[in-house]
Amino acid sequence: MKKKMISVLTLALTGMLVLGGCKKVETPPTTTENTESAVEGYIKASDPSKNPVSERKDTLVIGIDAPEEVFNPLYAESAYDVYVTSTIFEGMLTADENGMPIEALAEKYSISDDGLKYTFTLKEGLKFSDGSPLTTEDVAFTYTVGSDATYDGPTDFVNSTKIKGAKAYKEGTASTIEGINIVDDKTIEFTLEEPNADAIYDFGAGILSKAYYGKDYKQGNLDYIKGFHKTPLGAGQYKLVKTVAGQEVDLVANENYHKGEPKIPNLIYKVTSEETRMQMLQTGEIDMDMVTVNQDNVQALKDAQFIDLHIFPTNGYGYIGFNFKNPKFQDQKVRQALAYGLNRKEVVDAVYAGGFADVINVPQSKLSWAYYKGDNAYEFNKDKAIELLEEAGWKVGADGIREKDGVKLEIKFTASSPNPVNDALIPVAQANYKEIGVKFEAEQMDFNAVLEKVDNGSVEMYFMAWGLTPAADSTGIFGTEGAQNKISYSNAKVDELLAKGLRETDIEKRKEIYKELYTVLNEDLPYIFLYQRRDMWAVNSRVKGFEDQITPYKDFTQSLYKLTLE
Repeated sequence: MKKKMISVLTLALTGMLVLGGCKKVETPPTTTENTESAVEGYIKASDPSKNPVSERKDTLVIGIDAPEEVFNPLYAESAYDVYVTSTIFEGMLTADENGMPIEALAEKYSISDDGLKYTFTLKEGLKFSDGSPLTTEDVAFTYTVGSDATYDGPTDFVNSTKIKGAKAYKEGTASTIEGINIVDDKTIEFTLEEPNADAIYDFGAGILSKAYYGKDYKQGNLDYIKGFHKTPLGAGQYKLVKTVAGQEVDLVANENYHKGEPKIPNLIYKVTSEETRMQMLQTGEIDMDMVTVNQDNVQALKDAQFIDLHIFPTNGYGYIGFNFKNPKFQDQKVRQALAYGLNRKEVVDAVYAGGFADVINVPQSKLSWAYYKGDNAYEFNKDKAIELLEEAGWKVGADGIREKDGVKLEIKFTASSPNPVNDALIPVAQANYKEIGVKFEAEQMDFNAVLEKVDNGSVEMYFMAWGLTPAADSTGIFGTEGAQNKISYSNAKVDELLAKGLRETDIEKRKEIYKELYTVLNEDLPYIFLYQRRDMWAVNSRVKGFEDQITPYKDFTQSLYKLTLE
């Protein structure tokens, strides 16, 4: 699958890729009372009678940052597009509250003893929101599109999932994908080139209608499909009515949804920002939103008395990315110096005051069975940073800025704004780096503009975050040919370990492989790893059905069809 990329306003940026794991993860802490000491858990509203909203019974309003309006499960990349897309589409599988795969459109599935063949049986009578039937033809079409040579979205069925024949199809040496076999309208088989311990999660991709999206499809030509991004057709809980860029996305309940028509007729995703979402929650203009979790925000939402809080460790991490096409970042010592030379704890504590985030040194959530902390803590150490820069040949010039071969050690940092992490990070980085002879300048723009610059490779350094799905594999991010490797990072040892981790199915052996992988990544530093934070979803207490439903592995979108409004 993917990762989801988010901006850090409420959340702090992310992206979308792997799930991972065949080991049960502990569920979030149980319900707590409304106490000052509660850091994680489900915190109930103390007095729902204070609710300012009582008449709007037929519309749920959810605040999100502005989506790019890429409403296609194979192309959506920002978390905000993913939220909307996962409301409109559904896959054969999804993940439960512990991150384990469970059936969605599929009635059942099985995996062969050799780990190569995956067989799925669809539920009876599935329909897209327009009433047309959903069959295995649509499933096969979806995975074929994701393997096309002109597909440029974040999903990677060819290199990550490794469906047999997908590479040949992508290269144009085959006109069909050998590993996709339609048995009948309800049964489909996928054969892989080799065992892949995380492949099961890739079969959760939202299914596209072949009749709708495929009528103009020809192998090697997907240009047309992006014209459907704002007019999606799926089999999910809601269907799109209209989208107003930068303002809202309006949806209505899908009467053909396979679990039954959602109980709330209308759903609006309303665009909010760091400056507006707290007030909109407190006035009841929006029913829920993800709010930056810190002491002030938690207390303000508790003081409102009618808002439930869901606070839990995010399954993801924030990071500072390098563009490896830039020569100055190709030297490992320079990257390490920039890590040692930045007071990451000061930044993290400024944004997530009260212990709501932890500095990390590897690209994995501490929740994961595969997590290993790495051998280098990169605690703030100006002297160590200077030592490494000297070893790398960067000498202080007359103006105090280091230089090498006539090139100044100047960094342009591309930052999304408004964004509390960047607001804290930029002044700290400017001051810290000046002391070690590095000039650090920031250019600020909205999140989608930053994302575009990352995508086209025109950034030098930037801050974002990955939101992980429950799998351990990160081939799409750090693999040399990874679909989401936007920074041109390449390390032969990393490629080797990523491939080895996917081939191994024994969980204990996989742990050792990922320990070695994170040891290498911790040393090589494709990113400056910044933090794993807590997430906080603030939900109006009149919304019923979310109690214990939102977890690090289970998005709120999975429960929308169950919700009611009081």
